[in-house]
Amino acid sequence: MAESAPSEFPCEPVGDLSEALDMLRHGGTLTRAQTQSAFEAMMSGGVHHGEMGALLGLMATRLPDPEEVAGAALVMRRHVTSVPWDGDRSTLLDTAGTGGAPKTFNVSTAAAIIVAACGSPVAKHGNRSRTGRGSAEVLAALGVDVDAPLEQQTRCLEEAGVCFCFAVNHHPATRHVMPVRKALGFPTIFNLLGPLTNPAGAGRQVMGVWDAQRAPIAADTLHRLGTVRGVVLHSDDGLDEASIAAPTRLWTATADGVTEDCIEPEALGLQRAPLTTVQAGTLDDAAAMVRDGLAGTAAPPVQDMLRLNAALSLLAAQDDLDAATALAHVDNAIGSGRATATLEALARVSNAR
Repeated sequence: MAESAPSEFPCEPVGDLSEALDMLRHGGTLTRAQTQSAFEAMMSGGVHHGEMGALLGLMATRLPDPEEVAGAALVMRRHVTSVPWDGDRSTLLDTAGTGGAPKTFNVSTAAAIIVAACGSPVAKHGNRSRTGRGSAEVLAALGVDVDAPLEQQTRCLEEAGVCFCFAVNHHPATRHVMPVRKALGFPTIFNLLGPLTNPAGAGRQVMGVWDAQRAPIAADTLHRLGTVRGVVLHSDDGLDEASIAAPTRLWTATADGVTEDCIEPEALGLQRAPLTTVQAGTLDDAAAMVRDGLAGTAAPPVQDMLRLNAALSLLAAQDDLDAATALAHVDNAIGSGRATATLEALARVSNAR
């Protein structure tokens, strides 16, 4: 008599990873359809953790194919809890990065607020960080309700021009995969997927990537997913954002394809400074650097780091800008007080009930 299956295996699995696992075991890559099938099964909770771990582990042994990343991102997007908004999502920007790089002071969050102050709507997608200084922690320290319900996020977009989408509240299906990711203990394809699944359906993207080899893959994926304009960043000193201490490589994705460029701080009249001068030691330090940077009163390296990243973010948010013009818009938003006022509006509206 055949033995019954162990109780931890689902008796009626939602999906079967055998085809994908066989393909990966033999050194192949998955098509978009195969990836979607595998990730749909994982997101639906119908796959054993051992199978999930095997698939994610095999995929992590080499660089992902853009079609694999696109297929997985489409599944994530189907399962996201969306922010309702009647505005034009093709104008909406996100500044989420992958993490996994040396931390500064959460400059992408501050840059998002400045872009909103420049008149472009922003849905900042973010999470907590293992350092305790992620976008969620920093914004909370600045008075923003990061757990604001959907209707408040919509109001933030409408009244402040920017909202915060806390990843843990928008991706319930990832609960099936999270224990496996934590158990594996190394980066997986999911590190690329978060920034590709904005809950407000942002058509524009600034995406910092921790690894130079994966940055062009992320840009190619943005192109394949129909992003209006995406700017992918990786600095030569290893940041997943533009650096004040080293050249930064940029990959710009549009409907026409992907172009690559490199920008140095000096090209925008900014002075190089050691990376240590823009790194926050504590959450309070990070929040103060953001607050002072928005007010234009931060230490020069911090101020220039923010100006640089905000200018490159504005290039993704608005068409037909060059870097020098974008920097001038950023300086105007800071100098006029609009950047600080935007943060204050985000905090006020997110807490209103």
